Amino acid sequence: MEPGLVCVLLASWLLCARSVSPPHEDLRAQERLFLSSLGLSSRPRPAAPADGQSRQPRRHVPAALWRMFRGAEHARAQQQDRNPCTVAEYGVKGNIIRYVQDQGGPVSGWSSLEKQLFFNVSVLQSEEQLSLARLEIRFHWRPLLSSELLSADRGLSVSLYRVLRATLKGVDRQSSRRLLLSQSVQLQPESTEVTIDLTSVAESWRKPGKNLGLVLEMIPLSAHSEDLLAFHSGSVHSDLSFPLPLVHSSLVMVSLNPDQCRSRQRRSTVHLPVTPSNVCKARRLFIDFKDVGWQDWIIAPQGYMANYCHGDCPFPLSETLNGTNHAILQTLVHSLDPQGTPQPCCVPIRLSPVSMLYYDNNDNVVLRHYQDMVVDECGCR
Repeated sequence: MEPGLVCVLLASWLLCARSVSPPHEDLRAQERLFLSSLGLSSRPRPAAPADGQSRQPRRHVPAALWRMFRGAEHARAQQQDRNPCTVAEYGVKGNIIRYVQDQGGPVSGWSSLEKQLFFNVSVLQSEEQLSLARLEIRFHWRPLLSSELLSADRGLSVSLYRVLRATLKGVDRQSSRRLLLSQSVQLQPESTEVTIDLTSVAESWRKPGKNLGLVLEMIPLSAHSEDLLAFHSGSVHSDLSFPLPLVHSSLVMVSLNPDQCRSRQRRSTVHLPVTPSNVCKARRLFIDFKDVGWQDWIIAPQGYMANYCHGDCPFPLSETLNGTNHAILQTLVHSLDPQGTPQPCCVPIRLSPVSMLYYDNNDNVVLRHYQDMVVDECGCR
């Protein structure tokens, strides 16, 4: 995408939405164009609470994404040289971090329990390069019913399988699975997390028909039948003496869109003038996402200072107007023939990135670093 195009699309969409009576078709066209530039096929509409009284999404925002978002915002505020196309927290290249939620379901058992895990990796666009896919499985133990359980050696034997092919009922399922992980998880009052790198697996899932999901198998580390676990998602059975685990899993995917990442100059401190002037320069423009009704899917920021370029490029062009040789000659010709030759245009010549935390069309939480979102400097071109 050309430098500054995303910022221009957003500014024009906002100005169109703010107008007294914008044509409906023009407004929708501007919205679609901007959403496409952000890698979205349509306006996300996150899930609302069951009571339907609020449009506030229920999807939990992982603490790790909040830390990364705030770190990027702090670096931008401090004018630090931070590469928006590298995720330092994971040590990989990327400008998009997604927490893809599990869409699988439980399969209850008595001597063992299984949970099907399925992650929709089609949220990745074809041009995106997958840098990392890490599965995070968190076991939330319910409040212990007695202090004696703390002293007992209790836990789960956890095995993770990749499903290679679908099997008919009654056929041995182990032949259609490949073991990816096997370890024990001890019972603790706090939640316990298991992680595994699935980058190569997730990359293969991008091919049609290859994503058949995973199976998480859990067997109690106990010889007593009364201690066997029955998996349940969300409900409590008072007649069970062993605490029920809640299993929450997410696939953290880091990807790089090479079209939106490139080498850039270090950004210096920008102080926009507040005195009125007709000369080409950056003008203040604050984008408030409430103005366009996007506050329900954009988590943070609620708005940002985008700025825009406006003003004349008079003859003779001074050095402060950052004119090219072509622009200098064009202003000279314009001074001799104002009717036949227009003035050079006042356009962005230096822009900086913005990080956005939002819900995508599949209700996943996404942190994305967008370049060319803030106009820092203008010039005559």
